[in-house]
Amino acid sequence: MEGHSDMTPLESQLAARIRARLGDLRGAEARVAEVVLDRGAGLVHLSVSDVAALAGTAPSSVVRACQRLGFRGYQELKIAAARHSPAAAPAPADDTRDPAARALADTLRAARAALDGITATLTADDLRAAAEVLAGAGQVVLVGSGLSGAVVLDLAYRLRALGLRVDAPADPLTAQLAAAQLPPDGVCFAVSHGGATPLVIDAARRARAAGAAVVALTSYARSPLTETATHTLVAGGQDLVFGLETTASRLAHLAAVDALAQTLLALRGRPAEQALGLSADITADHTY
Repeated sequence: MEGHSDMTPLESQLAARIRARLGDLRGAEARVAEVVLDRGAGLVHLSVSDVAALAGTAPSSVVRACQRLGFRGYQELKIAAARHSPAAAPAPADDTRDPAARALADTLRAARAALDGITATLTADDLRAAAEVLAGAGQVVLVGSGLSGAVVLDLAYRLRALGLRVDAPADPLTAQLAAAQLPPDGVCFAVSHGGATPLVIDAARRARAAGAAVVALTSYARSPLTETATHTLVAGGQDLVFGLETTASRLAHLAAVDALAQTLLALRGRPAEQALGLSADITADHTY
């Protein structure tokens, strides 16, 4: 959509709340949400009919979209957009001719927004519930593909360092088999930005069929993966590059993993501390 001089981005937490629910919207309602994200604080100058025209739909669809996003109607959303918009920042230096400067600025902006937005989508209750099911797991299988694989590797190291039995197969067929063979007290931890990666979803479904719990770490509150999961952690960011999982979302997922590890440490107490001591000894032996 075309930019306007009176548009100010939504504050990270409100924007994150809206993006996390985009998977619940279809057609005209999804277009309304995109208008809301695009116009930001500029919504204060727009009527419900104006938003409907921008989204190419009827005012009634605008109201329905607002309700599906968790507001009573358009007026409440407009007030929230005005309240949660950041103060105007100094205009950045002209970097339109320098792709590296633009890339750096855009990446850092998206990263900050993704990290700030976690508080709007990831609750302490969700984090505690996921940590509790992991703390009691006899075995944990981690699955993720693409850029989510980096998050899986990080989580695998942290869980092992806390004394959990962890398997993180790199081969997708092995991951399917490992998930299918989980015991009833096992956990499949599935990581997917969009929550629609077939290999990840299949592994999660096989784990559920085996009677194991499934913890999903994703950027959207509603997806095929969250529908399969027993526990969901939502943390993510705005897409910067179409067709790729974003750097911003990966950072948000890593932050969620850090918080999960800290929660597990508190829940497991002495056994986790002893495991961390062993990890520290091994690390010290190979640090020069």
